[in-house]
Amino acid sequence: MSLANQQDQWTGNASLSLADPGDYFALLKPRVMSLVAFTALTGILIAPGSMHPVLAVASLLAIAVGAGASGALNMWYDADIDAVMQRTSTRPIPAGKVTPEQALSFGLVLSGLSVLTLGVVANWFAGAFLAFTIFFYAVVYTMWLKRSTPQNIVIGGAAGAFPPMIGYAAVTGTVTVESLVLFAIIFIWTPPHFWALALLKVDEYERAGVPMMPNVKGEKRTRIEILAYSLVLAPVGVLPWALGFASWIYGVIAIAGGAGMIALSIQVLRAADGAKLVKPARSLFFFSILYLFVLFAALAAGQIIHRVAG
Repeated sequence: MSLANQQDQWTGNASLSLADPGDYFALLKPRVMSLVAFTALTGILIAPGSMHPVLAVASLLAIAVGAGASGALNMWYDADIDAVMQRTSTRPIPAGKVTPEQALSFGLVLSGLSVLTLGVVANWFAGAFLAFTIFFYAVVYTMWLKRSTPQNIVIGGAAGAFPPMIGYAAVTGTVTVESLVLFAIIFIWTPPHFWALALLKVDEYERAGVPMMPNVKGEKRTRIEILAYSLVLAPVGVLPWALGFASWIYGVIAIAGGAGMIALSIQVLRAADGAKLVKPARSLFFFSILYLFVLFAALAAGQIIHRVAG
């Protein structure tokens, strides 16, 4: 079925709402929201100084809700694309469970509440930073970059890299080298992570009219760029240890993880097209998730141990 027909079918169901709380929760993109909360927590933990635990938890919840609001706004605008892609066709709007108007209102209300909450419980610099991040993801990435350039993930990846900086700013009210390093890790990690998925879903992106790197520049160019970004990511991932705000244990983990990213990227580059590309691309995609999680877990654990021991 064509994109236009899918959109007509979805629009025809838009006046009805069969939503339950789970459907509204799905609008928040809970897996993305949990990753945002986790990286923001790391930013809070590595920040110098201290924050009352209640205020820290409230700040973390505000950042997480802000991320969820961005997800709802993204689903509202991208409902036509979601309807024709297999992995997103069951989302609440294309499935006819939530109307576009409800999703838009839900996202806007949560955006306002999250920004106001973070401003009140932490500081207004952090609140403004969260507001900018929501705007960047919902407007700059979703409404502009995603449909206009194969560099959508590269530039738009900044939205996913801001949360640890927001967490850090919630404690300090500022941005420093440490928080910029956390931003850089996620920012450089994003292209090889998402392009590995795009190699597996190239036909879906083509059908939806989304200009992802594989269906615009070709699979070979995508695989070369995946390796290039992984080669940059490996030393950037070691920077927290090199700059002295992470332990040698983190350094070992970062070096091993970076080597794993490079090795899997080489496998993707060398793989033949078609079915033989599926396994290495899938392996890289899932390993990249593990890589980022372990890196930030090691950073967070190191800070917790340091504070308890100190």
